Amino acid sequence: MDHSYEEIRKVAIEILTKREKCTEYPTQYVGLEISIAEVFHRRGHVMLRSPSDGSTPNLSHQESEIYREVFWDLFRQGIITLGSNRANLNFPFFSLSSFGKKIIENQEPYFFHDVSSYEKVVKENIPDVDPVTLIYLKEAMQAFLSGCVLSSSVMLGVSIEHSFFKVLEAIEQNPKYKTLFKNVFELRTALQKLNKFTHILEQNQSILTPEVKEGLDTNLTQITSMIRNFRNESGHPSGKIISRETCYVLLYLFIPYCKKTYQLISLFK
Repeated sequence: MDHSYEEIRKVAIEILTKREKCTEYPTQYVGLEISIAEVFHRRGHVMLRSPSDGSTPNLSHQESEIYREVFWDLFRQGIITLGSNRANLNFPFFSLSSFGKKIIENQEPYFFHDVSSYEKVVKENIPDVDPVTLIYLKEAMQAFLSGCVLSSSVMLGVSIEHSFFKVLEAIEQNPKYKTLFKNVFELRTALQKLNKFTHILEQNQSILTPEVKEGLDTNLTQITSMIRNFRNESGHPSGKIISRETCYVLLYLFIPYCKKTYQLISLFK
């Protein structure tokens, strides 16, 4: 059975980021295709064009067509660039772009490269993440991969608001805390609610567990402010455009932010 687009893309990324070692690190179009086949063969996958003499295995014709799509999607998404050095500036040579290198540098603890891997990382860190939050989050990742960084930042802002509202929902259903945070519910906008919520938390540190306290300011207040600022700039006709690298960082930062909000949800339930 042929490998899917997602399987081929995943292995391509693993090779480019050197998470998967091959006979030779590829710098040409065909070289990456051969390396992908080598990895599949090493993992015990049945290759439709595997040689019987022990030479290098190859992808099937259908897989080669899928690989072609994968390669140019990686180029379009800015992960690879054409040319490997000054002596080989054009296709079929290629290399990781500066953006691709930044993905490698920031691959821990949250490494992702497409919608599926991003969703997987989110679910691994926040098993109870709300399906609605996840819908907007996946939309943000898809927009990012398509080069629509403004749309991506707006969808991230929606995801942030929804996860924060889940915290308020938990408080509203708990009589023990509903009175303490009653002023939050009287405010109109999400930003006003967030600011008041944060202020009340600061004044009532005794209700927080050590787990919730750890990194609360960084993972909740500062990250929320940064992503909301970018969302506001993107969602209004200001003409300001954030960079692809910045958008990637925001997608990355959403994970620890969301993890912290679900710690708060558990606290207030």
